[in-house]
Amino acid sequence: MSIVARRHDLNANMLFTWRRQIGTSALLPAGDAVTFVPAAITAETSAAALPESPVTGRMEIVLAEGDRIIAGKDVDAAALARVVKVLSRR
Repeated sequence: MSIVARRHDLNANMLFTWRRQIGTSALLPAGDAVTFVPAAITAETSAAALPESPVTGRMEIVLAEGDRIIAGKDVDAAALARVVKVLSRR
């Protein structure tokens, strides 16, 4: 676990917590299955290369407890990490 955590710049305790939470049926409504969504981090693309969209540069993060964070593309990464850390401890 520690090797995987280091590879992805995570704390090994977080991986253990996620694994324990996935194994806890109390987190899921009856009949729901746990699924993972693949994510890819790519190099930044220039705005000119992106198609026009009514909402751009925004992301929504939904934590396991149901808290939602909506952040713009100009959000400070360190500040966002602090917010996620505080909310995930509640």
